[in-house]
Amino acid sequence: MTGPQHPRRPATLASLAAELGVSRTTVSNAYNRPDQLSAPLRERVLEAARRLGYPGPDPVARSLRTRRAGAVGLLLTEALSYAFRDPGATGFLEGLALACEKAGTGLLLVPVSPEHSDVDAVYQAGVDGFVVYSVSEDDPHFRAVLQRPVPTVVCDQPAGVEGVDRVGVDDRAGTLALGRHLVELGHRRIGVLCMRLSSQRHDGPVDPERQERSTYSVQRERLAGLRQAFAEAGVDWSSVPVIERFEHTAEAGADGAAALLDAHPEITAVVCTCDILALGVLGEARERGLRVPEDLSIAGFDGVPEAERVGLTTVRQPFREKGREAGRLLLERGDRNVSEHVTLPTELVVGTTTRALRQSGEFFSGW
Repeated sequence: MTGPQHPRRPATLASLAAELGVSRTTVSNAYNRPDQLSAPLRERVLEAARRLGYPGPDPVARSLRTRRAGAVGLLLTEALSYAFRDPGATGFLEGLALACEKAGTGLLLVPVSPEHSDVDAVYQAGVDGFVVYSVSEDDPHFRAVLQRPVPTVVCDQPAGVEGVDRVGVDDRAGTLALGRHLVELGHRRIGVLCMRLSSQRHDGPVDPERQERSTYSVQRERLAGLRQAFAEAGVDWSSVPVIERFEHTAEAGADGAAALLDAHPEITAVVCTCDILALGVLGEARERGLRVPEDLSIAGFDGVPEAERVGLTTVRQPFREKGREAGRLLLERGDRNVSEHVTLPTELVVGTTTRALRQSGEFFSGW
């Protein structure tokens, strides 16, 4: 029997250079500065590297020398799977990835829980800059990002951070148009289902004070747009039932709709601050035998593919373009030292889930 076989050590830059009879700089240039070598010489170096098992320059060592990691960090205060199952996040991620591809840089997902304050993942991320995707104003991970000496771009929220680029939409204008649409259809008995208003879990009714204290500026603005639209029609906002759901899922939407309809069976329309919740409301309405829109009008916000497929009345926003713009702001920043804010357009899409009240007696002002 033969003795144990010792695996051959992979070649190093030095041993490869010695094998070829060239300098270490020549081997390094074959990978890092190919324009410095003739095509035949570079191919000879790479062929020998493949034959001898040389894996290429150590990326960690190279990043220490160049002080560049070659990657953009995307901060998500959600589980990693959120980036691949939420249609809005998926569209944004696609746009950001396209921007990274164009710039020849990598993309590192940094998912963290909104209910935990451990910021080690932010401090340890080897990135040249951060894109922060829709976090609360008091999020500890966002504060950790700001402590890193790298450029940062915020998508959606928080808004108004000094020295930080931002890309988003006019959320208040979007829901103002949506609210006016429902009012013009004659609806006055309207219920609202909103996304989380703080990083502390809460599932239930919310009063105007909690709405205004929300640490999620997007939700504050969307609720403010609805409040303005209803006020124009003489509806007292304090009388409008608003239900909050922490999870951004259709199941949470169905559960919130059940609570809303049980407590306020008189409502003729439900407006949601996102499409995913609205899709859950549609499911709950079907379970109750309610006809949409004959018995109940339903509207959302986002314009995700599934919402368009079912004909949901919604406010469409350009998720992919958001991602592209966020990438552009970060990767093409250059020496710019003034923050830039990009506001992308939204569009009211009137689908088949809203309609005018049919009986004249239902057209009234107030509650």
